[in-house]
Amino acid sequence: MAATQRILIIVTNADEFEKVGYRTGLWLAELTHFWDVVEQAGYRMDIASPSGGWVPIDPESLITTEMGAAIGFKGSLHKRYQDRAFMDRLKATLNVADLDPMPYDALYMTGGHGVMFDFPDSDALARLTAGFHDSGKIVSAVCHEPCGLLNVKLGNGRYLIEGRKLTGFSWKEEVAVKRDEAVPFSLEDELRKRGATYSAATIPFASHVVEDGRLITGQNPMSARAVGKAVVSKLQGDRP
Repeated sequence: MAATQRILIIVTNADEFEKVGYRTGLWLAELTHFWDVVEQAGYRMDIASPSGGWVPIDPESLITTEMGAAIGFKGSLHKRYQDRAFMDRLKATLNVADLDPMPYDALYMTGGHGVMFDFPDSDALARLTAGFHDSGKIVSAVCHEPCGLLNVKLGNGRYLIEGRKLTGFSWKEEVAVKRDEAVPFSLEDELRKRGATYSAATIPFASHVVEDGRLITGQNPMSARAVGKAVVSKLQGDRP
C-alpha cells in the first residue's frame, strides 16, 4: 500500500472526572511532542475525537514536567500553545465515526485522563482502530491512551492486545499524581485482563516505549517524543 505521509491523531472530548471535581482533557504535551517529531520527518496530521468538535485541555498539562516535577511552562509546548493556527485545530476536530484508515499511514492516540471516560466505550473508535491494524498500518498510543485499545477486536474475534507486549500509565504513577481514587479503573490491570503483556520503566515517569510489530505504546507523557520517533522509524523502515 502506497504511503500517504499522513497520520491520524485521536484526542479526548471529556473535560472532567466523573466521581470528583477535577478538570481534565487533552494532555497537551502528548500531542505537541509527538507532533514536533513527525512534522519534522515530513508527515501531515489530522486530529479527530470520539464526538468531534471542541477539545478541552487539562489545565495541569500547561505546566511542563520532568520526572514528575513541575519545571514551568516553556519550550516547544509554549510555542505550540501560543500558535493560533495550531490551537484552532482543537476547536473543530474530526469525528472518528466519519473516518477510515485509507488516507493515513498510522494512528496515534493521545489525550490525558479524559480518555478514560470516552475512549473505551467508543464503538466507532474501536472499529477505526481495528481497521488500521487489519489494513497493516501502525497503531500507536501513549500514557492513558492505551485504554482506547481495551475493547478493540479484530476480524478473528480476538482482542487486538491479546498476547501483545505494550505499556501505559502505571498504577504507581497514578498513585504518585494522586488520581488513584478518581480514575474509573487501573489501566495497568485492565490491559493485563485483556491478555496483554504489560511492562513499565523501573523509575516512574521515565520514558518507556514498547514496540510489538505495528503496535507502538508509550508509558507516560515523557514518552510522547519517543513514540513519535518509533512511529517514524517504523514507517520509514516499511517503505519499499
